[in-house]
Amino acid sequence: MAEDNEEIQALRDEIKRLRKTLAELIPPLDVILRHRGFRIYKKEPSDDLVIPSKKSLNDYYEMLRRYSFRLFIRDVIKHQESFIKEQVAKYATSEVTGLYIDFLKSIKLIETAGRQRFRLRKRPIKSFGETLEWFLCEIFKREFIVEATWGVKFKRPKVGGDYDLIAKIDGSILYMEVKSSPPKQIYQSEITGFFDRVFDLSPDISIFFMDTELRMKDKIVPMFEEELKKRFPSPPQVMRMEKELFRIWNKIFIINAKDNITNNIEKVLSSYFRGDFYRFY
Repeated sequence: MAEDNEEIQALRDEIKRLRKTLAELIPPLDVILRHRGFRIYKKEPSDDLVIPSKKSLNDYYEMLRRYSFRLFIRDVIKHQESFIKEQVAKYATSEVTGLYIDFLKSIKLIETAGRQRFRLRKRPIKSFGETLEWFLCEIFKREFIVEATWGVKFKRPKVGGDYDLIAKIDGSILYMEVKSSPPKQIYQSEITGFFDRVFDLSPDISIFFMDTELRMKDKIVPMFEEELKKRFPSPPQVMRMEKELFRIWNKIFIINAKDNITNNIEKVLSSYFRGDFYRFY
């Protein structure tokens, strides 16, 4: 078993090395976008970004891989002016929440605000959205060794809104919509906006990602099916890949954070690059 694990890790390292070499041979992301008629106007805003100094980024990134920690950060932002431990302990035990608070204090993201009270050092912060986009971008850079950027704006007269994440993978363009809200707070207009941006940019791979472990079949998938009916006389099916991972054609994917974000993205990429069997277009 140990030898198998070592061999798997060696293969992963080799894949990362090859991806890095390939990335150096392919034009940069902004050049590939210009070939499509897209020029980046703005990217990676920082007004609502909640991240520590560079020396603590690696530890912070590793903590953000935990779903309970991301939920905790959302509650900290919700109560950013002043909070006690009990107000941010909804998704973890009191002991774990205490450790999370100590961690944020150690990397100087929060400070004391009276007896057993804390507050966010950088205020005001509108939402967890920018930080989540940054984190997803870091996953692509660190785990898949690809060029990626987030919070991208283009000057496009017909299609507005941000492209939450764009990455260059083996010469292919990937676009990801990143949602930090639970399914009950997602509306049909957001699905429409996602499709508008997909059809405008025409990325090779499109992902609608929700940072939730809740079911996607109950509300999100039906909204996608409704949008497809509006756009196509004979709409394609939304097919389940496994669990809460879905695909349309094998170019558009719907995923959440259940089990492991990195593994879910890896399954999307594997499906796309090995996808001749699934192609219906």
